[in-house]
Amino acid sequence: FSFRKLWAFTGPGFLMSIAYLDPGNIESDLQSGAVAGFKLLWVLLLATIIGLLLQRLAARLGVVTGLHLAEVCNRQYQKFPRIILWLMVELAIIGSDMQEVIGSAIAINLLSVGKIPLWGGVLITIADTFVFLFLDKYGLRKLEAFFGLLITIMALTFGYEYITVKPNQEKLLQGLFIPYCRGCGTPQLVQAVGIVGAVIMPHNMYLHSALVKSRQVNRADKREVREANKYFFIESCIALFVSFIINIFVVTVFAEAFFNKTNADVNQVCANSSSPHSSLFPNNNDTLEVDIYKGGVVLGCYFGPAALYIWAIGILAAGQSSTMTGTYSGQFVMEGFLNLRWSRFARVLLTRSIAVTPTLFVAIFQDVEHLTGMNDFLNVLMSLQLPFALIPVLTFTSLPSVMRDFANGL
Repeated sequence: FSFRKLWAFTGPGFLMSIAYLDPGNIESDLQSGAVAGFKLLWVLLLATIIGLLLQRLAARLGVVTGLHLAEVCNRQYQKFPRIILWLMVELAIIGSDMQEVIGSAIAINLLSVGKIPLWGGVLITIADTFVFLFLDKYGLRKLEAFFGLLITIMALTFGYEYITVKPNQEKLLQGLFIPYCRGCGTPQLVQAVGIVGAVIMPHNMYLHSALVKSRQVNRADKREVREANKYFFIESCIALFVSFIINIFVVTVFAEAFFNKTNADVNQVCANSSSPHSSLFPNNNDTLEVDIYKGGVVLGCYFGPAALYIWAIGILAAGQSSTMTGTYSGQFVMEGFLNLRWSRFARVLLTRSIAVTPTLFVAIFQDVEHLTGMNDFLNVLMSLQLPFALIPVLTFTSLPSVMRDFANGL
């Protein structure tokens, strides 16, 4: 084992892990904490482990074949299933893109104390993608370092919330390692399914299989291929462990502070803290429902304005970092399935326009609650798209004709 070699292979796994930290994920985390307390932490752990195993398969495919998943699909499938697969993955990418736009727009609205309206935040997020494309010209290593910085910002901001709230460690460990959900009903089941859809992103497997190609590997040398697989797996383990810890921070903060709270409880605290947002919570005994926007507001009411702004910075970092992974995924998928060599600029313009148009309409004609409510629908959409990525990954990595000596067994 060599740390120098591990460093040389470090980068693709962290870029891939950003999909485990996008605004859709954060919303799923906070809702599961507020709705089920600590009871669904084991689902998050299980989903992350399954996600790691699938990402390992995708990375192995890229390392062994020198082709990414979309390119292998193009070579192995007939035209009709190939087009169906491409459409399903594009749908997942557009859904993910919408979550990033929603999250970034809400974060900008919170940071500007409502002075920048939601539609203004949506327009700003259109422009930021092209800033990332500009950074891309300086090389992939520099881009990987920049995303490492954004992940660090998320760890620090959500870690601050965790330290401020001080969740019960015994309940945390119990929720993590004992698969139970006593007293759970339909709302908790919906959150459990949402966690899986938010964590395991279908287009992320296409992305990871392509990112590993950025490192030079002599595929004629089995020892070198085996070594690359080993280091990419170690790096993926580290990257997903970091993303898992950040997700734990968010779930436990809302489980500790807001599980079983009513609207009246929060309304009173917000009114006492002179928060301008207390009207968001009607003075009734209905169970509190939170999303990315309300989550920031209630943190501000309970733990001071600093908690609100630090939360918004974390959401903004999540939205901005996941923007570029969606861009890369779209580029690789389009090139692989259709053999279309579009420029990244044209590719981003197309997918971002498709994602932004419905989001912009909702932002202009509806309030923030409707905008964040779209995330639940989009997480379900991700769950529905999963088979269209799982079947090719599991099939091709088991075929000796594709993977040669590195084909999976069972």
